[in-house]
Amino acid sequence: MRFNVFTALIILTYQAVYSLNSIKKRNVLLIVGDDAGFESSVYGNAVCKTPNLRRLADKGLTLTRAFTSVSSCSPSRASFLCGRPQHQNGMFGLHNGVHHFDSLDSVVSLPNVLSKSGIKTGIIGKKNVGPADVFRFDYEETEENNSVLQVGRNITKIKLLVRQFLQQTNESEAFFLYVAFHDPHRCLHENPKYGIFCENFGNGQKDMGLIPDWKPRLYNVEDVIVPYFVPDTPAARMDIAAQYTTIDRMDQGIGLILSELKQSGHSEDTLVIYTSDNGIPFPSGRTNLYEPGLAEPFIISSPYHCKRRGQKSEAMVSLLDIVPTVLQWFNLSKPANLTGKSLIPLLRTDENLENETGIVFASHSLHEVTMYYPMRTARTSRFKLIHNINYQAPFPIDQDFYLSPTFRDILNRTSERISTNWYKTLNEYYYRPEWELFDLHDDPFEQNNLAINYSFKEVFRELRSKLENWQWETNDPWVCSPHGVLEKDREKGKDVCMPLYN
Repeated sequence: MRFNVFTALIILTYQAVYSLNSIKKRNVLLIVGDDAGFESSVYGNAVCKTPNLRRLADKGLTLTRAFTSVSSCSPSRASFLCGRPQHQNGMFGLHNGVHHFDSLDSVVSLPNVLSKSGIKTGIIGKKNVGPADVFRFDYEETEENNSVLQVGRNITKIKLLVRQFLQQTNESEAFFLYVAFHDPHRCLHENPKYGIFCENFGNGQKDMGLIPDWKPRLYNVEDVIVPYFVPDTPAARMDIAAQYTTIDRMDQGIGLILSELKQSGHSEDTLVIYTSDNGIPFPSGRTNLYEPGLAEPFIISSPYHCKRRGQKSEAMVSLLDIVPTVLQWFNLSKPANLTGKSLIPLLRTDENLENETGIVFASHSLHEVTMYYPMRTARTSRFKLIHNINYQAPFPIDQDFYLSPTFRDILNRTSERISTNWYKTLNEYYYRPEWELFDLHDDPFEQNNLAINYSFKEVFRELRSKLENWQWETNDPWVCSPHGVLEKDREKGKDVCMPLYN
C-alpha cells in the first residue's frame, strides 16, 4: 500500500510539473550573421574577440556539424524561414535588385504561421526575401524601410529597435524576433568608402559616422588566422583583419540585444538561436558547397533546458531544422512535408538523435541572376557527394567577391605566373567534374575526388541514391538534369526522367 501511495505521489508530481512546463511563457530570438563563419573562440579562434557569443555558448549548446541548405543569402533565408530547400520554395537566387527572385506564392512561412497562431513576429535588419505576403512580420524594420547599414550594422540603432519591439509587445503575448545583422558582409561592391567589410562605418572618423555603443577594435594582419582554403598572402591577411573588425562589431551588438532581452524580463523565457545564412565570402566559401560554404556556426540556448549548457554536439544539423524547432518550442504542429527535424531533443540529451550517423542535404541553383551553377549535395558524418549539374561551365564568381583583395590577388598572381600560396589553382576552382566524392575523415580539405575510385563505388552509389530520393521527395525541378528532362508519364501517372542521350 505504501508503494502504491508513493507511486501515485510521483505520478501526480510529474503531472503537475508537466502542466507547469506546458504553460510556461515561451519566446524565440533568432540572430543571424551575414556571411558569418567560425571566427570566434566558441569554435577555437582565440584572435577574433567574441565574448558575447562565448557567453551565449556557455548558456547553450554549440553545434559543430551544422550546415546551411544553400550557400547564398536570399535562398538560405527563405529556406530557414519556411523549412523547405530553395528548389522547393522557389527562391532560386538573390531577391534584391536586378536578380529579383521570389519564393512561390503558395509557400507558407514561419512568421505567417506564428502570426496566425497569436504569436507576435518581428524582424530587424536584413530581410532580402519576398514576396511580402509570404514573409510578413507584424513588426518590420529592414532595408525595405531603412538603410541596411543602419538596421544591419549600427548596433546602437539595432539595440533601440529591439527595445521598441519588446516594449510594444504585450505582457501576455509570446513573440518571435528575428535579428538579421548585415555584418560581416563585404562592402566594396555597394559601399566602398567604408572599407572592405564596412569596418570603418560608424567608427567616428571623418565622414564615417558614429555608432555610440561600438568600441572599434582593429586587428594586426600578422595575428589573424588564415584558414586552409584562403591563400596566406598579405592581401588575404588584410582582408581577414577587416572581417574580424566587423565580426567584433556584430558580437558587441549581440551583447546589446541580449542585455535588452534581460532588461525586459525575457531572458528566462526565450529560446535564443545564433547562426549564419551561408559560408564566409572567401574562396570555396559562399556560393560553394564545399565545407567552407556549407558549414555554419550554430548555438542554441534554452532557459528551460540546463543539462547541455556549455556543451558541444556533433549531431548532423541543417538550417532547415529551425522551423520544426521553433514550432515545437511553441507547441505547434509540424507540417508533414517538412524534411527538417526539431532540435529540442538535443537539449534533453537524446542519445538516439545525438549518436545517429545522420545525413544533411543541400541544394544551390544561383546566387546572382547571371550565376547559373546548380549543385546538389548529400553529406554524412564521413562522406560528402556533390553533383555539379552545370559542370561544363566555369564556376561563376559574384561581383562582391570579385572585388575582394583576396580574389584580386589570386587573379593577379595567376596572370603573372607566380605562386598564389593557395591550395588550388584557379583553373581547378573554375572547372569541376560532374560528381565529387570526398572522405572527410581522411581528406577534410576536399582535395581528393573519389567519385571515380572503384574502391568507393558502393559509397558513391548509396549517397547518389539518397540524394536523388531527397530530390524527388522535395520536388526538385533539377532532379533529371543534366542528362534528362522531367516529364509526366501519362500511363504511369507520375513524373519521370526522359533521357537526352547527351
